[in-house]
Amino acid sequence: MKCPYCKFSESKVLDSRDSEGGLSVRRRRECLECGRRFTTYERLEEIPCTVIKKDDRREPFDRKKLLSGLIKACEKRPISLYILEEFVNRTEEKIQDARGKEIRSSDIGKMVMDWLYDLDEIAYVRFASVYRQFKDIKQFMNELQEISNNRTPEISSDP
Repeated sequence: MKCPYCKFSESKVLDSRDSEGGLSVRRRRECLECGRRFTTYERLEEIPCTVIKKDDRREPFDRKKLLSGLIKACEKRPISLYILEEFVNRTEEKIQDARGKEIRSSDIGKMVMDWLYDLDEIAYVRFASVYRQFKDIKQFMNELQEISNNRTPEISSDP
């Protein structure tokens, strides 16, 4: 493993532990040349899954792309990165378990929307506005109205 600082090719492992619910191994390393410490992650190489896009193009599943979209939707919301990463891990496991190793982007989008709907209304609307590509304000307002109608009103503690 090359040191990210000095590019020396030898390091010693100081600590190893499971990460991402056992899907990877986190290793804390120390460079034998410069003495700086860095972290690496080892993941099992899996058969790549293919995402079928709306226009029938196919591309490899990219967990970073999914996480990036979630981070944008949840920006300035009280949702930790850990929760988002756990959802991405579970989603990736579902995709890996799929028989054909192919999944439509619309199916991934539906999983995300269902999860965000229960997690945070604002994050849901943000994601939906990009994912569903609302053509006008009327579609957007209809989505907001649907959310509003399906939510149980919060009971105020004020008399």
